[in-house]
Amino acid sequence: MHTIVEWLQTNIDKIMLLVGAVLIAALLANITSRLLRKVLERSQVPNASIFINLARLTIWLFAATFVMRPVFGINPTTILTALGVGGLALSLGMQDTIANVVGGFALMVGKVIGPGDIITVSGVTGTIKDITWRQTVIVERGGNELVVPNSVLNTSLLERVVPAAESCAIVPFTAKAGSDAADISRRIIAAVQHATSDITNPANPPLVNFTGFTPYGVEGKVLLFARPGVPLGTVCDAAVRALADAEFIEQGAAARV
Repeated sequence: MHTIVEWLQTNIDKIMLLVGAVLIAALLANITSRLLRKVLERSQVPNASIFINLARLTIWLFAATFVMRPVFGINPTTILTALGVGGLALSLGMQDTIANVVGGFALMVGKVIGPGDIITVSGVTGTIKDITWRQTVIVERGGNELVVPNSVLNTSLLERVVPAAESCAIVPFTAKAGSDAADISRRIIAAVQHATSDITNPANPPLVNFTGFTPYGVEGKVLLFARPGVPLGTVCDAAVRALADAEFIEQGAAARV
């Protein structure tokens, strides 16, 4: 007990300096995080945690450098020299991490994507929840969270989906041969509007596109835009039912999704 008390008396200044540095660093990191988050919300730069995490990391590195010599007796220059000598080995061992950090910055600074954007990557569509220093979290349509390394997003074919396209339900059809295109288009729109008026967006009326001819007749597709919160499958089902028994639709090549 006497030894512990004596050690505390001898090192009380170092302990107080260490505790003070930790408290100040924690306070600065907290304040910086809040201020940076507000600045990002008001700026054109996407609000992602990668910037906040790196700012916090910088503050803690400065705090560690400040207490190395007076508390632990370690010269920060020695650490930097050692890092310089072993920089090649360190960079080789952390090349994936470095690639992810650089990839995250490229995505953010280039305003390629940001939290809230709807994207499709590797056949998966979802909404970006957050972009960290290492990975991007994407919430799929079913609610599952997909974690993708930033380096993968930075080098993959990435499609950003606009909200209108995300809510678009496409229903193919085949109209009877010899039908007038304008008349068929008008009748199809009337049929699907009647069947889907309560589940589609009134600001975006249905559209009809004709795509070609087959032995059955004229092929095309109907584009309908779902109301927010309405599954696309519900809209497709209602439209298919509206067209399935229509006399102007060729039953040998019935409407299909």
